[in-house]
Amino acid sequence: MSTAPPLIPVKAANTGRTWVLLVLTLVYTFNHVDRQILVILLEPIKTELNLKDSQLGMLTGIAFAAFYATLGIPVAMWADRGNRRNIIALALTVWSGMTALSGLSQSYWQLLVARMGVGVGEAGGTPPATSMIADLYPPQERATALGVYTTGIGLGVMLGFALGGLVYEAYGWRMAFFVAGVPGLLLALVVRFTVREPVRGQSEARQDDRAAPSLKETLTFIAGQSSYLWLLAGCLLICISANAFLVFTSSHLQRTYGLSPGQVSWPLGILIGGVGSIGAVVIGLVCDRLSKKDLRWRPLIIALCAAIALPFAFMFLRAPTVGLAYAWNVVPSFVGLIYASIAYTASQELVRLRMRAFASAFMLFCLTLIGIGCGPWIAGVLSDYFAAQGETQPLARALELILIFNALSILCLLMSSRNYRADALRAARLDY
Repeated sequence: MSTAPPLIPVKAANTGRTWVLLVLTLVYTFNHVDRQILVILLEPIKTELNLKDSQLGMLTGIAFAAFYATLGIPVAMWADRGNRRNIIALALTVWSGMTALSGLSQSYWQLLVARMGVGVGEAGGTPPATSMIADLYPPQERATALGVYTTGIGLGVMLGFALGGLVYEAYGWRMAFFVAGVPGLLLALVVRFTVREPVRGQSEARQDDRAAPSLKETLTFIAGQSSYLWLLAGCLLICISANAFLVFTSSHLQRTYGLSPGQVSWPLGILIGGVGSIGAVVIGLVCDRLSKKDLRWRPLIIALCAAIALPFAFMFLRAPTVGLAYAWNVVPSFVGLIYASIAYTASQELVRLRMRAFASAFMLFCLTLIGIGCGPWIAGVLSDYFAAQGETQPLARALELILIFNALSILCLLMSSRNYRADALRAARLDY
């Protein structure tokens, strides 16, 4: 029989939540600094280690994603049962340390192993963080809060690109990994000693003290949420496209217009990082406002952004000058991060309280293993194929084909909107 959930004072629920959100966003920023520092350095690494584009795709994709995605599931199960703050602090220590160690690599295989280690650490970042944010911000504020959190992607890209370009020009690519990794070790102490573990369910004035459901129960529940599955499929397709572009945009500009890593680092950092971060917050606010009237706007907003980005991304690849390339990239950069924040929002409101970290990790598992893992690798393989065929711009042609994934995502997101409201209500009822 259903019983009313115990109430938690609103004041207590809100105490310190802004600080927690800011710290978690900073952690997510460091997550992407450590990840994207490699992207801006791909060309000098390729030259020094004599690599192919498919190897670069493996280095930035599957090698990292396989560990990041796979370990995210058990870490999330741990987070649904244990102290999420401590898990994040430990994870940050591991991935920051492995980033610094990447600078000692003398061969492709050594760098590959180091990036695997980064993936191991980063597996413990997002699932517990999104679960904590969901406990601090109620549904009507959640897309905005997770939009702020998602700015960590953009800020991380911006700082990673800028830092990588500057340090590379002065000291070489190996030193850039040390500069990126060491500060994270200090931030881990800030997380451990200044962030409080929130009460589960406090943002919704309800609490669940029962044992967390089993893996089978959780998977069975998720399988019955069709809107979650369609949203996952749509975001997965976008993720393949987005990460292929994220990894190879710098290389495309350097090869097409004869630029150096230092010359592209600041413009790309501002576009992908700065403009992308603004877009994540602004569109998150719009999504929250529209979703108060109809929750179906969650997937519909992503579909709309995907449709708007398509022609601009294509024109970016065909731009005759670097100035026009940057101009065409403004719109894709502005809308490019929103799919992640809304995906995490959905993963929190379409499942029960003690399934939230797992639902986030399951979303992250699929997006990482297939999207982050395969997107750059597919683009690299296509680029090598076109190069073998004598194509003058093989990487650009590969990225043009990658946009097909972006187009297909729109259909999946429209399907997700059909049952989204009913599935969110089902998840809320089953908590009582």
